[in-house]
Amino acid sequence: MNRGPTWFNVASVTAGFAFLYLPIVILVVYSFNESRLVTVWAGFSTKWYVALFQNQGLLDAAWVTVRVAFVSATVATVLGTMAAIVLIRAGRFPGRTLFSGMIYAPLVMPEVITGLSLLLLFVAMNFARGFWTVLIAHITFSMCFVAVVVQSRLVTFDRSVEEAALDLGCPPLKTFFQITLPMILPAVISGWMLAFTLSLDDLVIASFTTGPGATTLPMKIYSQVRLGVTPEINAVCTILIGIVTTGVVAASLITKRQEMERQRAERLAVAEA
Repeated sequence: MNRGPTWFNVASVTAGFAFLYLPIVILVVYSFNESRLVTVWAGFSTKWYVALFQNQGLLDAAWVTVRVAFVSATVATVLGTMAAIVLIRAGRFPGRTLFSGMIYAPLVMPEVITGLSLLLLFVAMNFARGFWTVLIAHITFSMCFVAVVVQSRLVTFDRSVEEAALDLGCPPLKTFFQITLPMILPAVISGWMLAFTLSLDDLVIASFTTGPGATTLPMKIYSQVRLGVTPEINAVCTILIGIVTTGVVAASLITKRQEMERQRAERLAVAEA
């Protein structure tokens, strides 16, 4: 007999969500604070957002972060999708265990070790650290997350649709772009969003691999927070929260729409049969 949620379960879930999201809500609220003191409410104001867009240092760091996140997420999505296809479709090829281990290792590797390893690699190659080294570092670890997400979708993929297209004379490459990719697109989009978010959030690896002119926003915020939190930092964090939230909602709507279209297509196929 299902008695529904108990008061203990409700209280536990409420306390958990409050612990996770109440600090974020407070940060957003105090980004509209009139006072320079972030712990003293002095009235509603948007002047810190105006001051933020006049802070060239934060704007430059934000632009570097967005460029790195967008490019690294895009490249990581392509490479991660290819890696997932190889793991699922290529069978037991020589070196498969090593290849899969190299895919999964960055997921559990401490960020300090990953960042230090990449730093030593760039130093050994005499590669000047800057925008490109941060980009390569972010591609290196984010593509592994994309591979795992896409791989989970390919495991349950119905290959009979692909086989039908191939039997009808469709070339393999065209079959992938017209049949396979649209069907796994929600997973690919989810992987891109995850890679984008991880790149926006990264501090440790970027700290090891960055150079002059390539300061990311998390690094800039961290360096300023050590001297004291200012309302401008609250404002920029609020904007980041808004960007990530918008992206997550958009990805959810796209995934839901694709799922509805897939179910509609299946119902039409059953009706025609």
